[in-house]
Amino acid sequence: MVRSYRDAGFGDDCEFLCIDNSRGNIYDAFSGYNAFLVEARGEHIVLTHQDVELCFDDRRALEDRLKGLDALDPAWAACGNAGGVMIGDTVMRMSDPHGDDRTIGNLPQRVYALDENFIVVRRSANLCLSRDLTGYHMYGSDICVMADVMGHRCYVIDFHLRHLSGGTIDADFRTGADAFARKYARAFRSRWIQTTATEVFLSGASLVRAAATSRIGWMLRVAQKWR
Repeated sequence: MVRSYRDAGFGDDCEFLCIDNSRGNIYDAFSGYNAFLVEARGEHIVLTHQDVELCFDDRRALEDRLKGLDALDPAWAACGNAGGVMIGDTVMRMSDPHGDDRTIGNLPQRVYALDENFIVVRRSANLCLSRDLTGYHMYGSDICVMADVMGHRCYVIDFHLRHLSGGTIDADFRTGADAFARKYARAFRSRWIQTTATEVFLSGASLVRAAATSRIGWMLRVAQKWR
């Protein structure tokens, strides 16, 4: 993987950061990539699987795609070569065991989840991964949710590489997906926020928000406060 990156133009002016887990999982994907996002000094940080090879597009092609994103959307925070737009709608640009030279979608395309094999993070976006999630799955989705909350957007770009794995859906994946769903059910729960100056009700459901801030909702909240 490193040799293919160097052959594609990522030379001595680039950092190659790694964590040696050969004698045990010192870091998982969430904690390890958070360490990279803090330590890296480049303008763009590539988070990549070790079974990725740059056999097709090179550094110049990637830099051209990133400049295109800058022009298209100055608020972009992360991009990759595959991701999800909505239920049943995915986009990608790669070769892998499922097929060679695949292009799906009109790229670049805004997405709400990125495949983990290859992700480019814009360092100035100050993104991080969840501290309360662990493992090796769903961090591509996690970083997109984080970006969305911060007001940024994520994209799949036309950058062709080879991923040697076709992905694995196993018990560990399902455990990670369940943990991801539980974490954001808690994070996005409806609730009142008390500041030093005012009270604000947070909810993505307009009907819940309207009920909580109505006169009846206000009376119930006051009654709860004095119980």
